[in-house]
Amino acid sequence: MIRDILRMGDPRLLETSKRVADPGAPEIRALVADMFDTMHAANGAGLAAPQIGVGLRVVIFGYRDANARNPRYPDADPVPETILINPELTAIGPEFEDGWEGCLSVPGLRGVVPRHARLRYRGVDLDGQLIEREVSGFHARVVQHECDHLDGILYPMRITDFTLFGYTDVMFPGLADADD
Repeated sequence: MIRDILRMGDPRLLETSKRVADPGAPEIRALVADMFDTMHAANGAGLAAPQIGVGLRVVIFGYRDANARNPRYPDADPVPETILINPELTAIGPEFEDGWEGCLSVPGLRGVVPRHARLRYRGVDLDGQLIEREVSGFHARVVQHECDHLDGILYPMRITDFTLFGYTDVMFPGLADADD
């Protein structure tokens, strides 16, 4: 089921999410199914449960087809479709990379955000199986962006240079799905 995506200004997006006690519970499986339906309908690269009004530590990201590209991020490397429950992130090294980000909860805008260049993340899937990966590039950026939602952080809160923040259709004319 496609759910409504909360937009910046909704106070629920600023709350800290609660840990999931039973990743395999039927309500968590239903939540994840709704999250995928919602993300795919919006051409998103990821989605966090708080974005649909559920204050639980659940994120999804990536694409079913390992070679797929997202129309909102056509130059980004593919990211494997992942369900991550109760994620933990650890930076690998002190390096940061600046990169453009948009958000389904901040429609129509893009901004440059500094993120850790390399990252280790871990969490569990719907079967309680451990997922642990070391990633870089767009994959690392997407994970950090989605996990920020779990702590009530929206990407504009991380922008350091507001000359690199604006409306997608003005800054990137012709980009697929310029409404974000």
